[in-house]
Amino acid sequence: MKRRLIWLALVAIFAVIIYLLSRPELPHVNLVKVSTGVVEKTVSNTRAGTVKACKRSKMSLPIGGQIAELHVHEGEQVKRGQLLMSLWNLDRTAHLEQARAVARSAEKQRQSVCIAAASDRREADRLTSLLEKKLVSSEQADRAVAVSESSAAACEAAKANGVQARASVRVAEASLAQTYLQAPFDGTVAEVTGEVGEFSTPSPPGVPTPPAIDLLTANCHYISAPIDEVDASQIAVGMPVRITMDAFRDRSFEARVRRISTYVLDLEKQARTVEVEAEFTHNEDIPILLAGYSADMEIVIDAQQQALRIPTDLLVDEKYVFVLNNDLIERREVTIGLANWHFSEILSGLKAGEFIVGNIGTKGVVEGARVKVVDAL
Repeated sequence: MKRRLIWLALVAIFAVIIYLLSRPELPHVNLVKVSTGVVEKTVSNTRAGTVKACKRSKMSLPIGGQIAELHVHEGEQVKRGQLLMSLWNLDRTAHLEQARAVARSAEKQRQSVCIAAASDRREADRLTSLLEKKLVSSEQADRAVAVSESSAAACEAAKANGVQARASVRVAEASLAQTYLQAPFDGTVAEVTGEVGEFSTPSPPGVPTPPAIDLLTANCHYISAPIDEVDASQIAVGMPVRITMDAFRDRSFEARVRRISTYVLDLEKQARTVEVEAEFTHNEDIPILLAGYSADMEIVIDAQQQALRIPTDLLVDEKYVFVLNNDLIERREVTIGLANWHFSEILSGLKAGEFIVGNIGTKGVVEGARVKVVDAL
């Protein structure tokens, strides 16, 4: 009997050891504390945006011709009105000189005719006065008046000829100006197409031709990015924007919405988008930018500064969280306010200081499971 009891005790101990060794280990969970902080509702671009120069002009001359002089080179800083390029124009220069000579001749002729007209006017007045005193015949007075009126008409014709001559000068000047390319604003020459002696031509309709001079501002930029049409209706001019660029991975820059396109861009095989532009608000913090950098914008639609919040990725089905109740996982429904990729605002269902399960999706971490806490943040 005693031996039997001993064997039973040994079997029981062995069974307990086997159970303890073979039972599954409790899933480990990390707890995250519910806290307060900033929660924002944001909208982001659907495709990469672009850094653009505030002013950029891809210029060509209005006429074709042989390049006579290039006055700038790529990378050079230029001022508004500075001469950039000129075409061969000796024929137009000669035409202008001819027009100016004709204008000077017309002016001298006007002076001569008008001086004679003034003399004839005085003679007519003198004879008219003598006629009243019966000192000259009426025929002499009438002839003098007729000559005076004819001279006055000739003076007016000479004035009109002078106006016409000066207009011809302006036409010649305009024709000559077509051979000069000048900077429309202060900027940097990005690209020069053509060399001295080559032929430069303007771009005909429907045929893309490289510009003669590509000029842009190097110290003023803005961001242009496509926003999905679904989100565009929430955006307004003046809203704050955060800008990130691949060229400056660890930094973000403050900006604001400056323009929203007035139409939806409909490109084949792409989602319909609205082009939104943002300008930097603290230019002193902006590094040296190059037009064409890729950039992303995050537009802040609304924000709560001291909101009760949890990480967005800890939501289950967008309305539940896992909490721990006596080592058992419990699913609790919460009400969500503002939300973004990082945080979601909790309107009800949780209190500040409570803990929620932070490693949802881990094997065994499901509703009703018994778990073991290994960390609490």
